[in-house]
Amino acid sequence: MGASASSAGGGRRGGQTALGDLPENCVAEVLLRLDPPEICRMARLNRTFRGAASGDGVWESKLPGNYARLLAVAAAGFEEGPKAAAEALPKKELYARLCRRNRFDGGRKEFWLDKGGGGVCMSISSRALSITGIDDRRYWNFIPNDESRYLYKIERYCSNPHGSEDSCDGCGFSCRFHSVAYLSQIWWFEVRGELEFCFPEGTYSLFFRVHVGRPFKRLGRRLYSSEHIHGWDIKPVRFQLSTSDGQQAQSKCYLTNPGVWINHHVGDFVVKDSNEPITIRFAMVQIDCTHTKGGLCVDSVVVKPQYITQKKAHRNYV
Repeated sequence: MGASASSAGGGRRGGQTALGDLPENCVAEVLLRLDPPEICRMARLNRTFRGAASGDGVWESKLPGNYARLLAVAAAGFEEGPKAAAEALPKKELYARLCRRNRFDGGRKEFWLDKGGGGVCMSISSRALSITGIDDRRYWNFIPNDESRYLYKIERYCSNPHGSEDSCDGCGFSCRFHSVAYLSQIWWFEVRGELEFCFPEGTYSLFFRVHVGRPFKRLGRRLYSSEHIHGWDIKPVRFQLSTSDGQQAQSKCYLTNPGVWINHHVGDFVVKDSNEPITIRFAMVQIDCTHTKGGLCVDSVVVKPQYITQKKAHRNYV
């Protein structure tokens, strides 16, 4: 035990070679093959590993290929404090900056990097969506909701490697926006949106984040009102997705499980060129006018890399 601890810390015992004797460039070659959380843990071993874990070469390999474009979007939406030149920052700091929630489009959208894999994730507020009847308060209202707001804990890499992201629904992507669109009752239910963005190459999944029933808290307990819930068990809701390069996807499901925030999977799309913006159009509709429907909160639309989606259990769709 003593010899192992001494070797890990960089010391010698009995003339043996220790980890601290490894050249920093060799350590960097090892770190290149690890993901960011593992790099942060390795940085705690000794001074050599800590130095290698701060190197630009290590962190540049973890950044998306179009990180300069992402930094430009983040800088354009950054409203507080001085706007430091991103090019002058170490690559580790750039990675940490992109892992924060970066708002744009007037604060109605935000993107961030997945801390573990470096993929780009995005959340789009319900205020950025086109909702039929949203201006008529007999049907829709924007209501404040504590569950649509959380404290995002972004660790500074290699200083707090064990930080975590809070999530209220187990999907790994709670929403940050302060209000949700609440439907009391309507005949023609239609929610549409459009997004143009330079995503890094890869496969992405798109979700609508909704809640059947009006959520609230009482004495610290999560509750919901079922007053307006009706119509969602008669016909399924249809989800649609299309892209500017011809990709299409659709799904449908009944909205059940009141009192729970659920990310309903719309479909997947593939990005082949990270330097060209892709336009994504998406919709959530139930336009059968034989019955009304109501009691639904629409919080946001979420986009995340498929590798994250594959780690989560999928809902069954009809």
